[in-house]
Amino acid sequence: MQFPEFDPVLFSIGPLDIRWYALAYVAGIVLGWWYASRLVKANALWQPAKPPVTTLQLDDLVLYITLGIILGGRLGYALFYQPELYGRLFTGADWGERLSLLRLWDGGMSFHGGLIGVSIAIVWFAWRHKVRLLSLGDVVAPAAPIGLFFGRLANFINGELWGRETTVPWAVRFCNDRIYRLYNGCPAGDVPRHPSQLYEAGLEGLVLFGILWFAVHKAKLLAKPGYITGIFLFGYGLSRALLENVRQPDAGLENLPLGLTMGMILSIPMMIAGAVLIWRAWSRPPAVV
Repeated sequence: MQFPEFDPVLFSIGPLDIRWYALAYVAGIVLGWWYASRLVKANALWQPAKPPVTTLQLDDLVLYITLGIILGGRLGYALFYQPELYGRLFTGADWGERLSLLRLWDGGMSFHGGLIGVSIAIVWFAWRHKVRLLSLGDVVAPAAPIGLFFGRLANFINGELWGRETTVPWAVRFCNDRIYRLYNGCPAGDVPRHPSQLYEAGLEGLVLFGILWFAVHKAKLLAKPGYITGIFLFGYGLSRALLENVRQPDAGLENLPLGLTMGMILSIPMMIAGAVLIWRAWSRPPAVV
């Protein structure tokens, strides 16, 4: 199947382009905020304790999380995939090149970097407002797959982060007139590839959201601090590690030791941390304050 002629720009207002990718972030944050606010209002889900924050506190937290997503995502991308962007801060020929690290509109965001940024925001907020750290993470974790779902759909529309070559019937050739004009060629080549962005939208987004929804609303695991956060970390790490087998490795990172990819390497600590949090929560009684 040939890649459709998607336009990454939804519409323009004068010189300002409104892109699907930006809207994916907005949709993920707004819908995640809405869902988290419903969890905070559902006192019965947290019994015998109370929700860790009020809805007003959650509104403040969303601002810090948004900054964590954007700054962490961009700085993490440069650190993990293009460290030379940091070098240009000092060696760039002009200010445009020196500040290329901050050029979000050029693309390049890392989930793992965003996770670090969000984690820092949650730790700082919990310390400042003296709320339970793990329970605060349990407010945010169930909403995260919403943003992942929209983000992966935007990756597909942009024709980026494609999969490895394959002969499956639903394979996609990530090459069309728009991509050819933009890059003076097709970076993915005119060969059939896995639409790995859609796999990730389904597994990291829909399936993981369903698992967390069951854990929250049916298994009532919000009563045990860290349980939901642990499930998210382990679930995402496992999903990402599995899907890396069909996702094309990033340029320059194709030959890492043991056949691993950067996505696998970054997901292993997530799985370990998630397993520890699940074991800790499972082995302890519910919170009472």
